[in-house]
Amino acid sequence: MDVLIVGAGSMGTWFGRALEGDVAFADLDRDAAASAAESVGGTVADLEGDDRYDVVCLAVPMTYVSEAIDAHADRAERALVDVSGIMDAPLQAMAKRAPDRERVSLHPLFAPERAPGSIAVVRDQPGPTTDALLETLEGRGNDVFETTAAEHDEAMETVQAATHAAVLSFALAASPAPDGFETPIYDGLTDLVEQVTEGTPRVYADIQASFDGADAVADAAAELAGADPADIESLYREAANRWHGDNEPETEDAATDTAGESE
Repeated sequence: MDVLIVGAGSMGTWFGRALEGDVAFADLDRDAAASAAESVGGTVADLEGDDRYDVVCLAVPMTYVSEAIDAHADRAERALVDVSGIMDAPLQAMAKRAPDRERVSLHPLFAPERAPGSIAVVRDQPGPTTDALLETLEGRGNDVFETTAAEHDEAMETVQAATHAAVLSFALAASPAPDGFETPIYDGLTDLVEQVTEGTPRVYADIQASFDGADAVADAAAELAGADPADIESLYREAANRWHGDNEPETEDAATDTAGESE
């Protein structure tokens, strides 16, 4: 199997390393393509070329994936796949440009350096080529699970957009506490801040541009900021019920005992 990966960033490089077969990289930055190819034992392809491959994988930012599919779909002889992180838009673009070829959208739910991990997949038009590709990813220790484009994109509103907005908002609103004043919740949030702020800003910007979720976080924060103590208790219990279901929230004494914060 020979594969063209359009996009030589960290996710495209991960995908090339995870495959079995001949891999070529094409990128606006030819030096980046050369670096990715060297790291996986692959080759560099012309971004504007017309060479054809068994599989073409789009590993470009999600805000450009439909455009990239339109430009490179004809280079795929058997299958088109993407690892952009959004699913509805690329699947629609692939169906339009390559109705007679296998089509699969993948979203690795981890940073490449933390592979292997869970990979969401929509098999829009599966076949032997994409089945073999997914089997290879599973053989690398990844947990490949089936979803739908609608389910995936709706989940990303919470899993990515709202989550990142909450963490970044805390990072922007808070100041580092003096040594000795840390609590378990504070330590947990600062760990998340460190993880998020070590990432690529453009990726987080693309997520916010592609998925709703941040507005809900802002609305909830505003509601808390304007609430009186009784309203805060009500909001606390609403949150506890949402996340714990029928489990009883902590008693009032435990919930307000800041010396024994119980995370």
